[in-house]
Amino acid sequence: MASPRPTGTEKLPALPRGTLGSVTVADGGETAPVSVALVGAGQRGIEVYGDYIFRHPEAARLVAVAEPDPTRRALAVRLHRLPPDRAFTTWEHLLSHERLADALIIATPDRVHVEPALRALALGYHILLEKPIATTRDEVLQLQQAAMESSGSVTVAHVLRYTEFFATIRRLLDEGRIGRLVSIVHIENIGFWHFAHSYVRGNWRRAETASPMILAKACHDFDLIRWFAGRPCRSVSSCGELTYFRPENAPPGATERCTDPCPVEPTCPYSAVEIYVRRFAHRTGWPGSVITGDPRPTARLQALRESPYGRCVFRCDNDVPDHQVVTLEFAGGITATLIVSAFTAENTRTVKLMGTHGEIRGHLGRGEIVTYPFSSGLPLVLHTQGGEGHAGGDEGLMQAFLNRVQLLRTGAEAPAAITSLSDSVDSHLMAFAAEESRRTGRIVHLDR
Repeated sequence: MASPRPTGTEKLPALPRGTLGSVTVADGGETAPVSVALVGAGQRGIEVYGDYIFRHPEAARLVAVAEPDPTRRALAVRLHRLPPDRAFTTWEHLLSHERLADALIIATPDRVHVEPALRALALGYHILLEKPIATTRDEVLQLQQAAMESSGSVTVAHVLRYTEFFATIRRLLDEGRIGRLVSIVHIENIGFWHFAHSYVRGNWRRAETASPMILAKACHDFDLIRWFAGRPCRSVSSCGELTYFRPENAPPGATERCTDPCPVEPTCPYSAVEIYVRRFAHRTGWPGSVITGDPRPTARLQALRESPYGRCVFRCDNDVPDHQVVTLEFAGGITATLIVSAFTAENTRTVKLMGTHGEIRGHLGRGEIVTYPFSSGLPLVLHTQGGEGHAGGDEGLMQAFLNRVQLLRTGAEAPAAITSLSDSVDSHLMAFAAEESRRTGRIVHLDR
């Protein structure tokens, strides 16, 4: 009987800092911070992008904001010391002026991305656009055409490409660590509480008012799969549905709200009281900040009594699928499967890439990447550094975006953003095709 092959681990060299898409401004003395206007001061706008600007005054300064909510608008004004004439109630008011800044961040709801982006491109802004680009295929292509004709540019907030974790996987593929890539299995573990927050009670619960779940949640994942494959997608098939979060699945005695009181609430994993008041009692930001800016338990309980976030998950007006599987075929014979599910304990992404000479397994939450070369049988283990905000992707995106705008405004040559609009269109076309396939039961051929 043959002896078992030896096992062990070998540390791979860490990915050098500064290789996640950022550029460096050439020495030439002090450079003024990039001026930024913000459209949409919601959770992403003010708590992520605005917070980065607040913490890095040497890199950028916020000079204008457009936000219809007076509380959010006032917060932006106070934090960034904006003059009254630079606080607008609508994006139309802000963009009715000549350019007020070097760059514009669009962090509005999904269906309010295209119109401000088209106007901003006409004015020559360099735009950071929150995903998804748009909620229809035609709008995506319309914006792509406008960007080609503008002196401005669009960087899409596909933040995961800016993480050390996914950049390392791409590097390992480029180095040929597993030979020729053949197949990908990518899992978007949404997390049971996260799905309840965003896709049952929250802003993305209905496709007609936001966008299809597979686009809203998984355009990041399509972008990564397309990036790893390195070639166009030829066909897409998909299935999935809203299975669990339906009225007929409500436990006996369940009330309209978790705060009614509900006899089921103490043992229900989807309890709004459990999620916002107990589980995240000590977290001042997302997701609690979405329902109220006051982190005190009494304030959150009051918000749950009044807002959509306090409703029973079986008695909401949601209609998006709670699980979906997508199969993708790429040119060159590469195949991929994307699984998106509400029913996961973890809130993270996992991936397995299979090649002719080995495989790569990755767990984003742990920052762990393991390469299994067929030749030696010895797993090669690498632990990447993460951070807050999409495993450090939020920070990497803002750094890269501002560095690039800094170069462009000085007239220097700047490389295209690694998540430029032109580089991000394919991921959205794949998502639209997946939703079409799910609804019709047919394979969608993108190469036609």
